[in-house]
Amino acid sequence: MTAVTATRSQRWSERVGRVDWSAVASGLDECGGAPLPGLLTGEEAATIADLYDQRALFRSTVDMNRHRFGSGEYRYFAAPYPEPVERLKQALYPRLLPIARDWWARLGRPAPWPDTLDEWLALCHKAGQAKSTAILLRYAPGDWNALHRDLYGELVFPLQVVIGLDRPGIDHTGGEFLLVEQRARAQSRGTATQLEQGDGFVFTTRDRPVRTARGWSAAPVRHGVSAVRSGHRRTLALVFHDAA
Repeated sequence: MTAVTATRSQRWSERVGRVDWSAVASGLDECGGAPLPGLLTGEEAATIADLYDQRALFRSTVDMNRHRFGSGEYRYFAAPYPEPVERLKQALYPRLLPIARDWWARLGRPAPWPDTLDEWLALCHKAGQAKSTAILLRYAPGDWNALHRDLYGELVFPLQVVIGLDRPGIDHTGGEFLLVEQRARAQSRGTATQLEQGDGFVFTTRDRPVRTARGWSAAPVRHGVSAVRSGHRRTLALVFHDAA
């Protein structure tokens, strides 16, 4: 690693380190998601959003309506990622790792994730999961995203991050980020979050530990996006495992 690269990595690590990670862990325990303010500046967010039209940066495009995923479009970045995307993933992983390990300990599951993202992705690739998974999503008026989980293969990291790239109330209305938790012997519980430009939201990829009369159990959680009422909404999604 060159001195310039190390300095850039340190800058992103310091920015991510300013987040109140104790509050993040508490929020994840409470409802399966928590805000991550200030991950990007407004200028950085707009720059990433504008990458959408540079087709050479992406490995594939998905029409959500065609696949009955909702309405709208998203693109998977090709590897290697643009620098802000890669730096954010590298800076976020070690902060999310203790939470992931703690969750799996409660559930009595073995935690397969090594100390670094590069080591973890190498395990994914060895298992046949080598497709890049960072996503740029774009919604127009009336678009929405159906409730789902981003699993992609047998090897899964249990937390992922979405970052708002536009200004709610100015660039778009509607388009709230949705989490819906399936509760045992009860109705499902939903939460809605409006993503401010540059702010992130971390949430469970598939389930979270909940305390029951018999100990800890896993509550399945899905995520999606409510209908955009006006304007355009763009987001960056960071998944910490690669796809088969």
